[in-house]
Amino acid sequence: MIAIERPTPAQRTRRLAVLAAAVFAVIVPVVQALGGFGLSQAEFAADGNQTLRVAGYAFSIWSLIYLGILIYAGRQALPQTGESVLINRMGWPSAVAFFGIGFWIVMAAMNLKAASVLVIFAALLALLLPMLASARAIRATGAMERDRWFVIWPLAALAGWLTVAAPLNLITVATAFDALPAALSPTGWAVAAVVVTTLVGIGVTWALRTMAYPLPIAWGLVGAFVAEQEIKPVLAFTALAAAFVLVVAGVIVTFGLRRGVERR
Repeated sequence: MIAIERPTPAQRTRRLAVLAAAVFAVIVPVVQALGGFGLSQAEFAADGNQTLRVAGYAFSIWSLIYLGILIYAGRQALPQTGESVLINRMGWPSAVAFFGIGFWIVMAAMNLKAASVLVIFAALLALLLPMLASARAIRATGAMERDRWFVIWPLAALAGWLTVAAPLNLITVATAFDALPAALSPTGWAVAAVVVTTLVGIGVTWALRTMAYPLPIAWGLVGAFVAEQEIKPVLAFTALAAAFVLVVAGVIVTFGLRRGVERR
């Protein structure tokens, strides 16, 4: 939506909280890595990644996500940025999500496995549920409007990556605790996680109709294919097929059902 209202003092306070949360999310992994505090993210994931793995290169997407959330938060800190519907609705939820991904780094460093699952799912739901509640406003935002580029894309990309990262985190922790139910084999649970993640991805993309959401999910699924193709080919090619289906469905939904929304 076009920003036409100047923020009130309360809204400016919210914007500063969003900026602080975004900086926190970006700084924490840098401090943790440079200081060598606790476990690295790779070391944390290594204890329990026998069921489902994602190739390490896939996590490079965090660089783009961090850049996006800094642009999102920095734009709101500018005095000339007006108060739009989406900025208003997504402000506090985005702050919660940003603090969540920062605290997840702390939980992983401290090897607090169960807490890491709670934190990552809380960050996902804090972001995804308000986005779904604002789906009509998101769909109505034009392709060239600033809120599409500086609100929808950064937040949808983060939500998309968390959609694939949260179940991965859950399966990794359940494997480490030897807590996967016996109803399925470990590979069966991994395949089920891929299928459920894909269905959620298609459903949310249907509601939001922006490619910013399914692309990070597909990126993660391709990372699973790369990591598992030699040891678990059934799981690997399921993930690859899921990524393909997700991208195709996203293109059809985004550009076919809502022509002009993301088209120049």
